Amino acid sequence: MTTPATPTPPSPPGDFDFILGDWEVAHRRLNERLVGCEAWTEFTGVSTTRSVLEGFGNIEDNLLHFPDGSVRALAMRSFDAASRTCAIWWLDGRAPHHLDVPVVGQFDGGVGTFYAEDSLAGRPIRVRFIWKPGSDDRPTWEQAFSPDGSRSWETNWTMQFERRNP
Repeated sequence: MTTPATPTPPSPPGDFDFILGDWEVAHRRLNERLVGCEAWTEFTGVSTTRSVLEGFGNIEDNLLHFPDGSVRALAMRSFDAASRTCAIWWLDGRAPHHLDVPVVGQFDGGVGTFYAEDSLAGRPIRVRFIWKPGSDDRPTWEQAFSPDGSRSWETNWTMQFERRNP
């Protein structure tokens, strides 16, 4: 009698390995979204990202120094080997019982693009995150909203990461 072979578990993807560690973060955020605003607020923050789920996910702990006060927030990422996609959730310390709708996507050509259907002020929007590892160990992230089903995008938040104590 033979025993059925146990499938070999897939290897962790490594797509987000570039963001593991401790970072200084330069934030730039549009003051109002999807109303034609062109004024931006710049502020700093720190971020620490650690691998979880045996490399199939990570947790990013953030301290954002908004002009009106500092805020804690958390990003959680999880890779689904079956679909080869990653989901990213955001938890803002000002709303500790509310997880944002996850953006889902993958890396292609070294750039990670992730999407979600959400709402802003009661109207449906599409959300897009773009992650770029950067060849100079200075990853970038940007968030954009589309009010028209991805025909147009308004970038409303960017982040430039710089490794702490390299």
